[in-house]
Amino acid sequence: MLARVQSCAVIGLDGVIVEVEVDTSQGLPKVIVVGLPDAAVQESRERVQSAIKNSQLSFPRKHITVNLAPASVRKAGPVYDLPIALGVLAASDQLPGSSLQGALILGELSLDGSVRHVRGVLPMAALARERGIRRLFVPAEDAAEAALIPDIEVFPVRHLAELVGHLNGLAPLAPYQPQAPDETSEEPSYTDLQEVKGQEHTKRALEVAAAGRHNLLMVGPPGAGKTLMARALPGILPRLSVEEALDVTRIYSVSDRLQASRPLIRTRPYRAPHHTISHAGLVGGGTWPQPGEISLAHRGVLFLDEIVEFAPRVLEVLRQPLEDKQVTISRAQGALTFPASFQLVGAMNPCPCGYYGDPLRACSCPASTVTRYQKRLSGPLLDRIDIHVEVPRVDYEKLSEARLGEPSAVVRQRVEAARGLQAQRFAKSRALHNADMTLADVRKFCQLDAEGSSLIKAATQQMQLTARAYHRVLKLSRTIADLAGAAQIAPQHLAEALQYRARTVGVA
Repeated sequence: MLARVQSCAVIGLDGVIVEVEVDTSQGLPKVIVVGLPDAAVQESRERVQSAIKNSQLSFPRKHITVNLAPASVRKAGPVYDLPIALGVLAASDQLPGSSLQGALILGELSLDGSVRHVRGVLPMAALARERGIRRLFVPAEDAAEAALIPDIEVFPVRHLAELVGHLNGLAPLAPYQPQAPDETSEEPSYTDLQEVKGQEHTKRALEVAAAGRHNLLMVGPPGAGKTLMARALPGILPRLSVEEALDVTRIYSVSDRLQASRPLIRTRPYRAPHHTISHAGLVGGGTWPQPGEISLAHRGVLFLDEIVEFAPRVLEVLRQPLEDKQVTISRAQGALTFPASFQLVGAMNPCPCGYYGDPLRACSCPASTVTRYQKRLSGPLLDRIDIHVEVPRVDYEKLSEARLGEPSAVVRQRVEAARGLQAQRFAKSRALHNADMTLADVRKFCQLDAEGSSLIKAATQQMQLTARAYHRVLKLSRTIADLAGAAQIAPQHLAEALQYRARTVGVA
């Protein structure tokens, strides 16, 4: 007898319907799984057999063929355990085949029949809604995640016997009822800018970077507060919209990084990988590619502390994602594209000892060593960083001062106001922030008066700005004008933007 059960695979960040076909026939008792399964899927034979027996159900002593269609799509992971088990039960007349129609079933089975968590439930649920499937049976641990997609009934399943009783009409399961999120408990403990003593110039640079989503590089001696202020940046960024939150959550669902207690990510990602990270760990990869750190930082911040210590090859692969906001990973089996719209923040010392240019402590590095150290960051990568700012040593008087600075909440209000102006400006454009403007957008929204044109002309010649740097200065000027609430870019806005361009890495 033949039974069919609908399940799902995840390719990249998108779901693909997989039809689990189970056929029982006379012959030597054996289970064969076909349809391009990996080792984890092949091992489901033993898990399914033990789970059925330990659920007080009967495993047929027949020749069982399990086909996972379409055969051209690779099947990976234990997500097919539960649909295979139900297919076996339906093919042996222990379940009515009609009870499986119009349902998508996901789940890993333990040997005792309990249902375990699987990754990638959110894109699978989204595909179910897109295909008109209105019933979704998932592990109880994943029900909250699946329920983020509206217009589908999500049934949490804890045990195979429990689901069999529901499908046989003996003990119906109750659909999952989403609970109102406790947003107060989800606010992360970002550094508050009011706790940072001094560094007013750097705080201003952080505010400008947040307002237009510009990339930022901080250069300064050890202990000056570079890492501290990088950790404060997410706290002044606007909160995620519902659409953005679902976009980020989908990536974390596929990467199996969601917490069961927090199925929806409501705060901007902040990723700070160590400098020993590999090329694949940063941009994504593997035999079957998975999202890397730049995708996990999507719509958030990617902080590279001691950026010059990262391998040159690792850093250079950032150039294309910084421009295109996505990364494409090609393998022999095909190519996958992951979103990578992140805000890059880097921090570095000016030299190996860290004290080049420090007014109080002499640098012990030879001039050639300083030059070689600073050149570890290539010109093309530096050209993609809009803001270069020096973070100097903090004086004792400022460190010991009892008065607190401006809190992050106040700065965030100004940033949100500037982002609101950009949302209106780009309502009919593909750009979302000033940093994303195309050349046509720059020509339209970054017009200068005669004094501004004269200033940018002189700066282009003296600072030897490339075409990319020229346009990035204009974009940055537009952001500074937005923070001031100005409709037109004024010379003072352009002057502030120009001071964030560095001729060398060590001098901001």
